[in-house]
Amino acid sequence: MSTNESTLADIPDLIRVENTGRDEVIARCAALTRPAYPHEQVYGRYCTIEQYIDCPPEQVFSYLRQGHHLEEWTYSLRGFTPAGTPGLWVGDDRLAPDTRIYCRVVAHEQAMTVDYHCAWDQGDKLWMIYLMRVVPAELVLDRPGSVVTWTNCRHPYYDSNPHPELAPAPDRPWVGDFWDLFYAGHTVEMTNLKAILEHRHRAGGPVTVAPAVVVAGR
Repeated sequence: MSTNESTLADIPDLIRVENTGRDEVIARCAALTRPAYPHEQVYGRYCTIEQYIDCPPEQVFSYLRQGHHLEEWTYSLRGFTPAGTPGLWVGDDRLAPDTRIYCRVVAHEQAMTVDYHCAWDQGDKLWMIYLMRVVPAELVLDRPGSVVTWTNCRHPYYDSNPHPELAPAPDRPWVGDFWDLFYAGHTVEMTNLKAILEHRHRAGGPVTVAPAVVVAGR
């Protein structure tokens, strides 16, 4: 496979080996590398964390794809029950008083991706998307186990509640108020995930547990 250079000729500002020498690109990269970065620059639009977990990737994926396990490893999501629409669940987010959270799990086994589509207060538009991927650690670290990545994108609704009329109280905090703490908060939850999976894997039993609510077809 070869690149058709003519299709790139009219695109401005590309930096490629064909037009930029090694010393110049190293100098550019050095200029972009700083000893410290403002929080807003690193986590202002996207928040990604990662963790190594000493548990086989297939088991990690199986655990994550079963949404009731959110009640184990997240800090505040509890009490999920079917919301009446197939695949949609509703529970409590105890991060804020009397707050309901809706969730749908979208999982792809071959790629080992698990995405949680969520929203506070309503289940019609699930805009809080938690993107997780399980990577075999053998591939990337040359050791058994898994690497899990977790990314959030700063949807505009984080900055402004689209349905203030659905809030349980006018002074209820909004989920976006906590965005600056997402990296730290999600790190706490990822540490929970690691502890649960590694503990159960070391014990030799299944890492998954049966849901409290059994739904036909689940």
